[in-house]
Amino acid sequence: MSAEAQALMHGALFTLEASVVGAVFGIMIAVMIALLRQAALAPARWIAAAYVSFIRGTPLFVQILVVYFLLPGVGLDLSPLQSGMVALSLNSGAYISEMIRGALTAIPPGQVEAAQALAIPRRWIWLRIILPQVAVLIVPPLTVELAALIKGSALLSVVGVVELTRSAQQIIAVTFEPLGTWAKVAFLYFLMCFALGQLTRQLQRLKTTGLAV
Repeated sequence: MSAEAQALMHGALFTLEASVVGAVFGIMIAVMIALLRQAALAPARWIAAAYVSFIRGTPLFVQILVVYFLLPGVGLDLSPLQSGMVALSLNSGAYISEMIRGALTAIPPGQVEAAQALAIPRRWIWLRIILPQVAVLIVPPLTVELAALIKGSALLSVVGVVELTRSAQQIIAVTFEPLGTWAKVAFLYFLMCFALGQLTRQLQRLKTTGLAV
């Protein structure tokens, strides 16, 4: 394998690492935001709504820069990659929380009412009844968000993260061959998103098969 190919593969691995971490923590944040938006306390709902509105109303590029320069100011000395992962997590958390909110409206309220009539604790209603159904309902839109996260991770290059896009820029600075390099980068991004789409289709087939059984 040539040095150029090794550099691109190394950058692609960093892209996948940042995207996967951003997605995992984004889902955790999204669940917490969804719970806050269902809370009885109005301030909790306001904070959650303000967070979602701010993230959805500002570019990911700006969010990455804010997190990168803000965290050292509050005593958190993170690497550029770690700062980028935080920004991706916060960004995806807001969008996934909206998917969860939409999925919650699709769950028949009678299920929750029946569980409450049986005196099932609220936390078990969420863990055993609501969240499993939400997980199934958000699979298709979640795939779109994860693909957007993979492509959006290219913006981490602005804070010095040597992911796929930054690797390409370094290669072009040496080889002076932008067309071939960017074509390879485009193919790698496509390959990652295509693999994600195929994985989602397999999960949906398993879900359909399980329902049929």
